[in-house]
Amino acid sequence: MNRFSLLATAAVLTAGLATPVASAAPRGFTAEDLVSLDRISEPALSPDGKRVVYTLRETDRAANRGRTDLWLLDLDRTGARPQRLTSHEANDTSPQWSADGSAIYFLSARSGGTQVWRLAASGGEAIPVTRLPVDVDSFRVAAKGDRLVFSTEAYPDCADLACTKKASDAAAAQKASGRVYDRLFVRHWDTWNNGTIQRLWSIALDANGQASGAEVSLSGSLDADVHSKPFGGADDYTLSPDGTRVVFAARIKGKTEPWSTDFDLYEVPMTGGTPVNLTAANPAWDGSPKFSPDGSKLAYVAMDRPGFEADRFHLVLRDTTSGTIGFTTRDWDSSIGEYDWSPDGKRIYAATDHVGQHPLWAIDLPSGKRSMLTGQGSVTAIAVGRERVVYALQHLASAAELYSVPARGGKPAQLTSVNAGKLADVRFGEAEQYSFAGAGGEKVYGYVMKPWNYTPGKKYPIAFIVHGGPQSSFANNWSFRWNPQVYAGAGYGVIFIDFHGSPGYGQAFTDSISGDWGGKPVEDLKLGLAAALERNPWLDGSRNCALGASYGGFMMNWIAGNWAEPFRCIVSHAGIFDAQMMYYTTEELWFDEWDHGGAPYYANPAAYEKFSPARQVAKWRTPMLVIHGERDYRVPYSQGLAVFTALQRQGVESRFLVFPDENHWILKPANSLQWHSEVLGWLDAHTKP
Repeated sequence: MNRFSLLATAAVLTAGLATPVASAAPRGFTAEDLVSLDRISEPALSPDGKRVVYTLRETDRAANRGRTDLWLLDLDRTGARPQRLTSHEANDTSPQWSADGSAIYFLSARSGGTQVWRLAASGGEAIPVTRLPVDVDSFRVAAKGDRLVFSTEAYPDCADLACTKKASDAAAAQKASGRVYDRLFVRHWDTWNNGTIQRLWSIALDANGQASGAEVSLSGSLDADVHSKPFGGADDYTLSPDGTRVVFAARIKGKTEPWSTDFDLYEVPMTGGTPVNLTAANPAWDGSPKFSPDGSKLAYVAMDRPGFEADRFHLVLRDTTSGTIGFTTRDWDSSIGEYDWSPDGKRIYAATDHVGQHPLWAIDLPSGKRSMLTGQGSVTAIAVGRERVVYALQHLASAAELYSVPARGGKPAQLTSVNAGKLADVRFGEAEQYSFAGAGGEKVYGYVMKPWNYTPGKKYPIAFIVHGGPQSSFANNWSFRWNPQVYAGAGYGVIFIDFHGSPGYGQAFTDSISGDWGGKPVEDLKLGLAAALERNPWLDGSRNCALGASYGGFMMNWIAGNWAEPFRCIVSHAGIFDAQMMYYTTEELWFDEWDHGGAPYYANPAAYEKFSPARQVAKWRTPMLVIHGERDYRVPYSQGLAVFTALQRQGVESRFLVFPDENHWILKPANSLQWHSEVLGWLDAHTKP
């Protein structure tokens, strides 16, 4: 059994900070704490590796939104404290250094629309780089500083952005509101298709760093979004060090986009031309291209199986002259996440899921030898320099903070502690990883977290949380939506399990959930709960509520008819209810098809109906809180409404919370507070005297 204490981990990680952490805390962590925490992201190292600029999101409770600014930290000056670079009502994001380290480029909407701006690294007033007629969504600056590559929304039949602006204004002026479609996607994630595509452009920069001349389309007439939607960005394209070429990832739309994962890499001259498909031979996903520092190699990640979004990403190196493949990580049963080159091109640094953690690795080229540089916790972003790697790390007792580790390996050092003051009087719940024999006798891992005020000899109610995905994991991570510390702070013991289907335990383990949604995962949850109760007598198994979202919401709806006995109440958020209507109303069909045998619903309805909770409602008796966002197009809100209807019609105690302005996730601060109030109130009403 693999056990370790995350409380001890937190103590080690926070040792030696400039801001002291209270040795004894009088209260637990709350939802108010959760929405108020600052959030670090997007670290970028200066070319000399001596400074790091990053984005910090602060919560404006009055405005019910987050606001992001740029901060800078001098890594070579002992005792240096972070310096705020920008402070504006508009969000400042996506920092990128100039090649000489004198300036920082970033995105901001301070001029009304989102454009590229430039700020001297020494501070001062930011100046606009672009004044384009449409918003810039992502960008990269060429190494020579003479061109800018950027992505915007555009109408497919428009050759320039002025045309798109004119067409957009004309559409807004129309009195008729009807929209007409002749292919999917009609809507995606939380947005209806407005007839535009995401297009990649290039524009010259003059001696003063200002955009000059006309923009040139790089993705050209390709019927594809570049960057990808809904979560793509600058990682979808890369610029050669000599400034002559751009490589980008794209999936052709056509009529097959909603059931295709065939992203390919295309190369095009920086000044425009016809894109050439570099990876046409692979019908599965190719993405995240990055040129080596000398331009001789192109790294990217690739999957092997078409239509499977949770397949293993292996790393590929392509010779940019001959096109030959010289190295991959096919022998490594881990999926590559974030990665980047070392400045000398001899190593690649990458993060992967790994037995409940998401550590950073150094991969030696060309030997392929892999060395783990970090241990517990989840690495969420990396910035690589010659002497050090700066990365963002989060775990069950901390939101993301910046750390550095010597590039050749060594002891990590914590660089920031942005939330120490806000959490000085908070005592987090202690978490422990455990393992047990799950479905088929395979080893399965989970976590148990004690309530913040744990006292030996006392019994505590249980919050039993089931993760979504389903090829996902709660693990040793931090979440601003489903955070177990909020439940520990409310006096609950918390259990969460990486059942069959979770990543980080080998690809076969991840694959095993497909076609078996209500099989092995349920067995794992049953056995994992039993193991947790046996090993932790302070858990009160008679006062137990189950909670989950997305696939976890499906599991709530499924166990209501198949395994409700241990639970006094259930919370089902964005849960799949009716397999048939889920298929016909969701947007990304590749997911639903792969996980139900690889065929559409009409071709194999039995595979979908086998684990459809809608067929089990006559057995529902457990009180259930149902939650959904009206802008959720992944699991449309009609699924949640149907769950509530089935409960109400049978007289089962139930409550329906719906957010008209939220998608699959609850993001706005006030809505998050309401969500937590309803959820904790539901649990308290059913588990506490």
